[in-house]
Amino acid sequence: MNTRDELKQNLAQVEEIIDAACRRSGRSRGEITLIAVTKMHPAAAIAAAAELGITHIGENKVQEFDRKQPEWNALRAAHPLHSHLIGHLQSNKAARAAALFDTVDSVDSLRLAERLETAAATANRTLPVLIEIKLSEEESKSGAAPESPELEQLLERLPELSHLAPRGLMTVPPYLRDAEAVRHYFRRLRELRDEYARRHPKLRLEALSMGMTHDYAVAIEEGGTEIRLGTALFGARDYSQI
Repeated sequence: MNTRDELKQNLAQVEEIIDAACRRSGRSRGEITLIAVTKMHPAAAIAAAAELGITHIGENKVQEFDRKQPEWNALRAAHPLHSHLIGHLQSNKAARAAALFDTVDSVDSLRLAERLETAAATANRTLPVLIEIKLSEEESKSGAAPESPELEQLLERLPELSHLAPRGLMTVPPYLRDAEAVRHYFRRLRELRDEYARRHPKLRLEALSMGMTHDYAVAIEEGGTEIRLGTALFGARDYSQI
């Protein structure tokens, strides 16, 4: 884990890249939400981020974030933190995810949505969610296929799930060294968002969560509203710390 000063330096570099991407695309910095991904980093990473004014924290696994709850709760008493589940969520962990996270950004099936609806209703809360779309052919990637009957069923049923608040779409494109080679994935997600919004006017699909350490500038240029950065902020993950 980098020291606070190193994180501060990394954050400054990230902000320069965000500002430049916003200028190139005619957007304002206020349109972009920076999610600091603390997967496989200790809770001290969240504390350092919070001290530097980062308010959105992303975690990939329910069980890992569960272990960080004592520190998280203490930090949240002092900082306006907001937690995102950005990793694949199994249906059998939906209840715990709904209890732990402020938003679930990886809903990819009606079954999962219904499980989250039940959990949110039990907790008497409204749970914001993103729909994860799979645009890559990689087996390791999760998400609903863009033109699948399963996705259409999810889009049709979501307005009836009164304890869920759909916010938009999310995707994880393939890792390609040339960020330009990823551009068409981001453009495709934006086009799909616009298409789904037209076909399902009862859904609010404003957010586009796309872009990570190696390609977030391109994602911003293509309309991304949320970027998920881990390595760019915290450096390489230290697996011995978890």
